[in-house]
Amino acid sequence: MQRILDEAKAPPRKRSKLAAYISLTKPRVIELLLVTTAPVMFLAQGGMPDIWLMIATLIGGAMAAASASVMNCYIDRDIDAKMERTQNRPLVTGEITPMQALAFGLALGVGSIFWLGGFTNWVAAGLTAVAILIYVVGYTIILKRYTAQNIVWGGSAGCMPVLIGWSAVTGSLSWEPVLLFLVVFFWTPPHYWPLAIKYQADYEAAKVPMLPAVAPPVSVGRQIIGYSWAMVLSSLALIPLAPMGPIYTVASVLAGAWFLKLCYDLTRRAKRGLAGTQLKAMKVFHASITYLTVLFIAVAVDPFFNPFTG
Repeated sequence: MQRILDEAKAPPRKRSKLAAYISLTKPRVIELLLVTTAPVMFLAQGGMPDIWLMIATLIGGAMAAASASVMNCYIDRDIDAKMERTQNRPLVTGEITPMQALAFGLALGVGSIFWLGGFTNWVAAGLTAVAILIYVVGYTIILKRYTAQNIVWGGSAGCMPVLIGWSAVTGSLSWEPVLLFLVVFFWTPPHYWPLAIKYQADYEAAKVPMLPAVAPPVSVGRQIIGYSWAMVLSSLALIPLAPMGPIYTVASVLAGAWFLKLCYDLTRRAKRGLAGTQLKAMKVFHASITYLTVLFIAVAVDPFFNPFTG
């Protein structure tokens, strides 16, 4: 992840047309979304899901996430041109024209819906369509430029893969994926706001009211703590509901306690008046990725060692 952020700040370099199109899809974001899709399928199945169903779901999910990212780049190309972190995106450099990006994004989106409808079920396909609409319309068009809570509500699109993965296996929804949806929902602000702290000047230049650009670090830190507590409590609520076994229980408790400590440490540094690199906001950003990965690996592994399941 840090390598991608560093590359975003580097001078533009010549790349192939294919590489430019791939860049529009934000591959690292896709990876993170798929990390939450496959494990939920293990939980829904109570063990190993059908391998071809899982592959089809991941392909469809990757196409949908790519579509949303491309449409985001298309709509935000004016903002991206003003932000140092995004000035090398293909629509800013002119490697891809707006019409090419629009056609690419729409094709991926429509293709993902029909792919999932044909190879999984139409419940998963319908949820996929909702996820794309939330990110493109709800977040990118409506929320991002007008409210400091943009990433909170707009980030709900990133929670949809858990519902899609569950419904691909079962054809329906239940409380287990809803709780995991809430875990990712409450995880999104503590994940994204530390990154926004680092790139505060970018958001100010683009006049995007991301919370760290309009609120002092102490206020941001307190909100990060609040959302992190909600995230951890949601993860723990899954234990009696599913019910989950010892692997998930231990992982959720330890990972949650570790991440909460880092959030409190960030806020304490903000209270001392530290800023810039001394605030160490990116430490929380990277830790959030580790937390989510550990938690969902535990979700996938737990059914195989869970004494409460058949």
